[in-house]
Amino acid sequence: MVSQHNEQVIAVAKLFDGEQWHHNVQVHVSNGKIAAISPADKGLVTNVALVPGFIDIQVNGGGGALFNTEPTVSALKTMVQAHAQFGSTGLMPTVITDSVTVMEQAADAVAAAIAQGEPGILGIHFEGPHLSVPKRGVHSTTYIRELSEAELAVYARNDIGIKMVTVAPENVSAEQIKQLVALNVRVCLGHSNADGATVQNALAAGASGFTHLYNAMSPLTSREPGMVGVALTDANSWCGIILDGHHVDVTAAKLALLAKPKGKVLLVTDAMSPVGTSQTEFPFFAGKVTRDGSKLTNEHGSLAGSVLDMAAAVQFAVEHLALSQGEAVRMASLYPAEYLGIADTKARLLPGFSADMVLLDSTGNAVATWIGGSLIFQQIEKTHN
Repeated sequence: MVSQHNEQVIAVAKLFDGEQWHHNVQVHVSNGKIAAISPADKGLVTNVALVPGFIDIQVNGGGGALFNTEPTVSALKTMVQAHAQFGSTGLMPTVITDSVTVMEQAADAVAAAIAQGEPGILGIHFEGPHLSVPKRGVHSTTYIRELSEAELAVYARNDIGIKMVTVAPENVSAEQIKQLVALNVRVCLGHSNADGATVQNALAAGASGFTHLYNAMSPLTSREPGMVGVALTDANSWCGIILDGHHVDVTAAKLALLAKPKGKVLLVTDAMSPVGTSQTEFPFFAGKVTRDGSKLTNEHGSLAGSVLDMAAAVQFAVEHLALSQGEAVRMASLYPAEYLGIADTKARLLPGFSADMVLLDSTGNAVATWIGGSLIFQQIEKTHN
């Protein structure tokens, strides 16, 4: 574990504190937190911007590790290191539909990582297994099942940080959603063929988010709003969205931003193991997933997660959705933090907040990443002879 009891001063020409931009400032970091921000007039890092670190609430793998396949602390550390290369400072490691044993092992790994103070692990996201078979995507029908006491015992744990569970509301009752919320679980809706009324009832029972908006959910039509229609018109819920150019059309993404209140659409990667590697294929349950450029598909041609990283998602939002860099950064940091209930300590570069920061160059690539004031990633500058 990297020591977080460090004192340092970082001088930059541009800083985004989560609300506004500052120019020519120095950030004073002490004991993992931002102690002060003061004017600076020398030693500035130019052509870069210091912004709050990104928070990814749906990340299945990275650095060659897939959390389902390797539900271990070692895999978590690999994932954090891989995504730190792209500005992520907080992850919700995601377990897709699998056996209770794998769920328990994943929970144990997250609990151990948190107990050891491993940087970057915020909790755990169980995407499934209580999903809809018609909208399962690449989730295995072998493991899709109803909610039972075995899974509830995992969701009830208090040593695994922030807890998220994605469910299909036609297969998980409103009473069960209330039960999950009472266990301090953030319930997301997704992989669902539910009609609008069923989705509304799930929200009324305490569900608060939608997993990868538009993907694997009942569509909006003229006489049946489906999950998409309810998600777009519900003012209180958050929607994750995958901006990789494959999962969601640009016009559909723009519609989501027009429909939802500001702050309720947040960026997610749904990243798989190849992120941060040159890996072109990997085993996935009984089959395999193949990478073609920036696209991942299974042997049937279905999208199978992504190789998206948060820095690229932010840049996509700027370039294709006509958002300011500050607003795109908020979609990757402040809004996920608000959804997770940690915006009082993270996602702002202000005194008292965690020194989770990323330095972005003029093209939006991460140059350096700090978690709790500790430098986790730094781009090696190329020297020319």
